[in-house]
Amino acid sequence: MYDVIIIGAGVSGTACARELSRLDLKILVLEKEEDVCCGTSKANSGIVHAGYDAVSGSLMAQLNVRGNELMEEWAKELDFPFKRTGSLVVCRREEDMPLLWELKERGEKNGVKGLEIIEEKELKEMEENLSCEVIAALYAPTAGIVCPFGMNIAMAENAYTNGVEFQFDTLVTKIEKIEKGYRIDTEKGSFKTKYVVNAAGVYADIFHNMVSEKKIEITPRKGEYCLLDKKAGNHVNKVIFSLPGKLGKGILVTPTVHGNLLLGPTAADIEEKEGINTTEEGLKEIREKAGLNVKNLPLGQVITSFAGLRAHEKGHEFIIKEAEDAKGFIDCAGIESPGLTSAPAIGELVAKMIKEGLNPKENKKFEGRRKGILFPHKLTKEERKQLIKEHPEYGNIICRCEMISQGEILDAIHRPLGAKSLDGIKRRVRAGFGRCQGGFCTPKIMEILATEYGTEENTITKMGKESILIMGRNKDQL
Repeated sequence: MYDVIIIGAGVSGTACARELSRLDLKILVLEKEEDVCCGTSKANSGIVHAGYDAVSGSLMAQLNVRGNELMEEWAKELDFPFKRTGSLVVCRREEDMPLLWELKERGEKNGVKGLEIIEEKELKEMEENLSCEVIAALYAPTAGIVCPFGMNIAMAENAYTNGVEFQFDTLVTKIEKIEKGYRIDTEKGSFKTKYVVNAAGVYADIFHNMVSEKKIEITPRKGEYCLLDKKAGNHVNKVIFSLPGKLGKGILVTPTVHGNLLLGPTAADIEEKEGINTTEEGLKEIREKAGLNVKNLPLGQVITSFAGLRAHEKGHEFIIKEAEDAKGFIDCAGIESPGLTSAPAIGELVAKMIKEGLNPKENKKFEGRRKGILFPHKLTKEERKQLIKEHPEYGNIICRCEMISQGEILDAIHRPLGAKSLDGIKRRVRAGFGRCQGGFCTPKIMEILATEYGTEENTITKMGKESILIMGRNKDQL
């Protein structure tokens, strides 16, 4: 019998796990994929929103602002990349100016600090590549950018080192109320728990509806993106938004914490909960609309495109509460933008709810700090020379685009909840994320993975399960 089982190892689930690990509880995270950060959390804009967009008085607004406040502290404690760049919501037409002022007023009601309406001349000094059509913008200095993979993995590692159990490749098939909690059936057996935290992203409605008569519906909202090379990374300094519409904040242009330029997302409601394919129409929309706010976009520098799903609830509100007719079942549903920003605050809120329900003792062994992977390129020349002298594997460059060494890849494999696939390595150290998109380093990384796990290279996957990369005849067919 567990005290808490969390379904889903995205940012919401791992934030809850990290905060709950402060308490003396028996906790398990169940994840259907082979690693953390394999759903919505791996394919998003990486934006830390200021908090002016959500409806005043909503839970979304409250947790957005609180999550933004916590982000710097969490980034320092857990050692993941975060930068407070500020953002601009641009206005291109005089008739839309009232909407900009309305956004500022809403943000101030939500508690967002430092909001300003900035006009054309000063704007061009801030961002020289803004479109000539831009006449004003809402400036939010508290907005920023974060590495969603780094943040998600850091929270998971910290939770794990504080005693939280993780079980991957474990698909939940049924949840049933029992006398003292819930039984969760999976493809790998059954588990019993006093509390369930439903942080299952686009699948959260399915699990909620198994235990509650008050149904919810989550619609997958697909967003497509284009990622540009680091040569384009300085084209803008801040996150550039359009005025929000019915389907969100439109096509943004933003730098990333790793030095690239990101364009997107589109917004299309779909039925398929695994529908993460890119489309010709979506990528065309990005190219056309991104250029409305930012001029001279170097679209020839696009190195990859991808799509992610947002868990949209029709009321456009976070559902973070105990189900009214299912005591002990806590939903973290409808976590779409600004879900990444809100994750630390979501973790706080859920931990508070469970603490009130179970009244546990504090975990006296809790360690709130976590040290990330050592990247030699961040060291001084002398420090790097000394590191390579002591550990020669850090001098063996595997990924030339991102300058990632064998040492970093080995660290990614042998850390708590270490990488088991190519994408697992990619999310932790960015090997394969560069201009050639793994064209050079993939065979070398596969060789390292096979050696460290004592297996053959033809068992190494891109992202777990059936995603094997080496296919062909077996020995009996030769």
